[in-house]
Amino acid sequence: MPAKIPRIVRWAYPDCIWLLPNDEKAIYLTFDDGPTPEITPWVLEELEKAGAKATFFLIGNNVAQHPEIVAQIREAGHSIGNHCYNHEKGWTTSDAIYHASIEQTNDLLHTPLFRPPYGRIKKSQIAALKDSYKIIMWDVLSHDYDKRLTPQECINNVVDNVRPGSIIVFHDSVKAWKNLKDSLPVVLQELTRRGFVFRVL
Repeated sequence: MPAKIPRIVRWAYPDCIWLLPNDEKAIYLTFDDGPTPEITPWVLEELEKAGAKATFFLIGNNVAQHPEIVAQIREAGHSIGNHCYNHEKGWTTSDAIYHASIEQTNDLLHTPLFRPPYGRIKKSQIAALKDSYKIIMWDVLSHDYDKRLTPQECINNVVDNVRPGSIIVFHDSVKAWKNLKDSLPVVLQELTRRGFVFRVL
């Protein structure tokens, strides 16, 4: 998957939100797959240092295990979204099971924001969800979860592609930690230097 989502992909899924164009240089930093002990609190610290707000798309099973971290996210003024209960891939999951996973997570989070894990979702699943949820995709993907990449490559993926309204994806997960810990502070510093402001979805 490219760091910059091609226009044709966005065109194919018009009921999903890919970016939010604006004239204010506002961008939307998002984190998937938490909450994760130690890692999510570290992300919150880095965001506070930068004066940045973000949106966290949380896995229901992780939420059930770590409600105290969810409380920390909310208390810090960040936004929260639904990322299924067990990170189900929509393309290979029945609509009934997929929807049940989302609702099980929403019983814990009560949020109108939903992001499909892997960005994989069927048109039938979108049709069932679009009246109840804002389905949030992304404009820029850091690829921090890819262990073949270096932190600098993850930084470049973001800073070379961002524009006003970009929705940017990082992951507050163990898998992404190698790249996240060295890329996120640099991205926050560089994009702040360029005059971008970080807002919640």
